Amino acid sequence: MADLLLLKLGGSLITEKARPETPRLEVIARLAGEIARASRETHCRLIVGHGSGSFGHVAARESGIATGLRSADQLPGVSRTQGRAAALHRIVIEALVEAGALPYSIAPSSCLISDAGRPTELAAGPLLLALDRGLLPVLYGDVVMDRAWGVSICSTERLFEILARTLLAHGHTVRRALWLGETDGLYDAARKTVPRISAGDLERAAGAIGAPAGTDVTGGMLHRVETALALARLGIPSLLANGLVPGLVERALRGEEVGGTEVV
Repeated sequence: MADLLLLKLGGSLITEKARPETPRLEVIARLAGEIARASRETHCRLIVGHGSGSFGHVAARESGIATGLRSADQLPGVSRTQGRAAALHRIVIEALVEAGALPYSIAPSSCLISDAGRPTELAAGPLLLALDRGLLPVLYGDVVMDRAWGVSICSTERLFEILARTLLAHGHTVRRALWLGETDGLYDAARKTVPRISAGDLERAAGAIGAPAGTDVTGGMLHRVETALALARLGIPSLLANGLVPGLVERALRGEEVGGTEVV
């Protein structure tokens, strides 16, 4: 059974987070091409997740559903948030198809249940079967049913954490997680890239991480680092890198050094 790679395309990378519902179409097309080429050339088994950027995050903020349902007046916001997240997802899927990849779309709202904001149940059967058939599973940040809150936002970070545990439980080896944003990894207070971080460095790193750019209801870079450290505790290292650099994704998927922040 071949090793797996998890690849996250950050919402700030594929959308203009300060401008509602504005995809970066050229960036998405380039990333799709790099993913398609690397998948063909290296035969790596890959799972892609992407953020909702200025699509789902804006809708979730406007309806106030990020911390759950408090009244029936918020129900239209659930539908709108789900719809906007799916709209960006279709753009990503279509770009991957055009690039020659074999994406298989999976909506977290249809396969995952959370409890007080933490994913607890994942119906992973379709994803595992898609992998076995040589397809490229693609997931995204979404609004999901929540046993305690009514609904909650499941970020790609939360999704990757429960997905990693599920894959390991089914005997798969997850070799690495690659997190792509629009910075050269994690910056310190002097705006220099931190080359490596582990659990003992989190408090120091958290003090240097600023607020997310644009609208973000899930926590931005700090949330990403915390999740990468959770994966490291499962034996899965991560790399935080800059997806705006042409060719970086392709080189990283080939196993080449590309800079950024290693999380171990």
